[in-house]
Amino acid sequence: MALSRVCWRSVPLGGAAVPPGPLFSLRLQPGRRSPTWGLPPRPSRLHLSPKGDVKSFVSSFVAKTKVVNEKYNRFLERRFPRFYVVYSAFVKGFRMLLADAKKARRIKTFMSQKKVMFHQLSYRDMEHLRQFRRDVTKCLFLGIISIPPFANYLVFLLMYLYPRQLLIQHFWTSKQQLEFLDIYHARRKQSHPEILNCLEKAIPLISNTALQRHFTQLCNKVQNGAHPGLNDLLLLKKCFSVYPLDIAHLSVPHIKALSRAMLLTPHLPSVLLRYRLNKHTTVLHQLDKALKRLGTGQLTAQEVKSACYLRGLDSTHLAEDWCRVWLEEWLQLSCSLKNAEMSLLLHAVVFLSTNYHGTRH
Repeated sequence: MALSRVCWRSVPLGGAAVPPGPLFSLRLQPGRRSPTWGLPPRPSRLHLSPKGDVKSFVSSFVAKTKVVNEKYNRFLERRFPRFYVVYSAFVKGFRMLLADAKKARRIKTFMSQKKVMFHQLSYRDMEHLRQFRRDVTKCLFLGIISIPPFANYLVFLLMYLYPRQLLIQHFWTSKQQLEFLDIYHARRKQSHPEILNCLEKAIPLISNTALQRHFTQLCNKVQNGAHPGLNDLLLLKKCFSVYPLDIAHLSVPHIKALSRAMLLTPHLPSVLLRYRLNKHTTVLHQLDKALKRLGTGQLTAQEVKSACYLRGLDSTHLAEDWCRVWLEEWLQLSCSLKNAEMSLLLHAVVFLSTNYHGTRH
């Protein structure tokens, strides 16, 4: 039986008689498990903070953090404007890199679950994976040189002094992007005359005299500043599938010049150079097929310019309409080639981009 509240009886002073009875009495109160000794009743269960309180605390903390971060950014922008430009570009680039990593992980998960190969993906997924792999390869060098103790301080200095060589495009400012893309295009354009010279040396080795004559006319047209048509190139696609112009039989200077034209390092053994050119051209051909299925009209202006730049065109200073026309011409050539004729796709970087209308000379 549950105990009740204990009530003390008052005792009069001065020896007054006390009526008989117990010194204290118990009042039975159902539902009470212990005597409360005159105190208010306590709750029967322990009170815990609900999840709503935790969420509100987290949201308020995040809001205060954003306010502090905004004040800090305004302070940097007002007191150290040059440092703020670098700082904001680095923060923005780090967020973009994390977003790219999450998207690449989702694509790889989709490929493993659905048993899908790379060439079966959509154009945007293929392009995202291709670019993310190149970015990770470039960041890997920074990770390696950061391993020794206290080397991270040197890495930060090198990143500040050599952003084009060590950082990916996410960490470039808008001004640096235009400047660095111009530098890269100028370097790959320097290899175009060397590639044409190598082609001229290989013309006498072609067995068909009619193709020799047509090849000579094509090289002269490009050297004289004219833009060749698709028919001029398609007539010669058989020459690029056999000796001496297929990738397996190109000379070492020719291979190195093509590597520079595709923004690949030429400082590797010839075996690795041929392998990288083969792999790069195969991926580019797969991208072209996926883009043909999608249609260039579905691309944004930035996507069109990036696609043209990847294929050798100086698209940073070219109007969007001209870029779309050139990309359609490239896709028409690429999708008409077989796997054995990929050497022509490599040389199309020179033939189609050197004297295109509107590009700088």
